[in-house]
Amino acid sequence: MIIEASKSIDGWFFDFVGQEKIIEIPDENDSIRWKYSFHDLSRVELDPADPPTPRSNMAFELGLAVAWDRLLPNRQVWFVFESMNRRALKSLSDLAGTDVYVHGGTPEGVFREVGNALVRKKNPPAVQDIQYVYDGLQSALPGIREQAGAQSLFEARAFRQLLLAASKLASLLPGRR
Repeated sequence: MIIEASKSIDGWFFDFVGQEKIIEIPDENDSIRWKYSFHDLSRVELDPADPPTPRSNMAFELGLAVAWDRLLPNRQVWFVFESMNRRALKSLSDLAGTDVYVHGGTPEGVFREVGNALVRKKNPPAVQDIQYVYDGLQSALPGIREQAGAQSLFEARAFRQLLLAASKLASLLPGRR
């Protein structure tokens, strides 16, 4: 899944974009749709439901991001994340030479590695800011699911509310008002 990140006067905003947006490749005169894409391969695992099938969406979306980067170089930066050291390179040997950010499967590890990935970028989000938004979303999740009447937070209406809540929380960060 792509996370669109853009810096504005209100701070960092993240949006999740599916592959239908990835393959809408802009021409060279278009503005950049997103600057960064984050791909966590730790959830590429075997789905136990019959028939047992590997979940390959993240690897597929990473492949689309790499292809887009090759077609239009220097338009976006992609990052690869994994919970276990060396597993991504074992399953996708074509990633050799790519930095894989290993987060250990914890939210804190993900926040740390996103910070590491963005260390060379201007004004990266602080780990404490990401933690603040995460904590706020954790407490808002039951209400968001109930208001949307959703069984899953990945249903369109619930997911949109989740994004709006994250943007609101980001706007409340100290120094971001």
